Amino acid sequence: MKYTSDVEAAEAMTQAYQKLRTEIGQVIVGQDNVVKLLLTAIFCQGHCLLVGVPGLAKTLLIQTIASSMDLSFNRIQFTPDLMPSDIVGSETLDQQRNFKFLKGPVFANIILADEINRTPPKTQSALLEAMQEYSVTVAGQRHDLARPFFVLATQNPIEQEGTYPLPEAQLDRFMFMISLDYPSYAEEVRIVKATTTDERHTVQEILSGEDIQEFQHLVRRVPVTDNVIEYAVSLVQKTRPDTELAAADTANYLEWGAGPRASQALILAAKCNALLSGKYSPDIEDVRAVALPVLRHRIVRNFKAEAEGISVDNLIGRLV
Repeated sequence: MKYTSDVEAAEAMTQAYQKLRTEIGQVIVGQDNVVKLLLTAIFCQGHCLLVGVPGLAKTLLIQTIASSMDLSFNRIQFTPDLMPSDIVGSETLDQQRNFKFLKGPVFANIILADEINRTPPKTQSALLEAMQEYSVTVAGQRHDLARPFFVLATQNPIEQEGTYPLPEAQLDRFMFMISLDYPSYAEEVRIVKATTTDERHTVQEILSGEDIQEFQHLVRRVPVTDNVIEYAVSLVQKTRPDTELAAADTANYLEWGAGPRASQALILAAKCNALLSGKYSPDIEDVRAVALPVLRHRIVRNFKAEAEGISVDNLIGRLV
């Protein structure tokens, strides 16, 4: 272990988080909560899906976070003609006519899956094994991916032509779905001032892969009281129609509720949120702080909710 105690490791993690926020803030204006959620997912060994209209710096944000860490980084631009072998790699013949595996761009620590909804499900599914098993299988051979490994995907919500909705099974593999909003007037003024000059900010590397793995193990060692776990599980249970704990809004407006991965994600994210806030154990407020990004892509509205214009975020807000 790099640290003599978990308390020392927790303090180091909080300090590293503050340094990361400072470095990322040199390039990214605002989006403080989005940055915190992305770093939370990385410290929890989770994957993220960023949803927002074009021009909100989704790609730049992920590239900046990757630059602040001593990790390998690959960007995959998803297009309708992209094939699974373009992501995971393929078997080829070398000069001696022997089969040789050429690694695809998925073999990196941080993968930016840009506009993931612009490629068919066949290609989207190429990421499923990588996200869940941290390996890929090509021609019957298993190839392990380097650790740590994160998939940070972007998606534009307003493009309908030529897009393919992500399957529910793949959505469930993402720890968070993070929604990006337009910047405020003051933030947009700062963005324009910072990006229309010849000055370029360089981001310093703050964390190594070893540091990140150390903090990932630390997050899992954080103690949690039973009442916090019970609150998280009951919150997820409330989203499931036709169950004992289903809320009134659930029966009226939801077709499908969140699965057990949501409960696991709530507790892991609450643990990390507590550490980043300088606490050594999460409380119910930490669970509430991460409930929206954990649940919003795991529940499905019915026709009545869509007809009445009730959003997923609004329903989760009522449940919390």
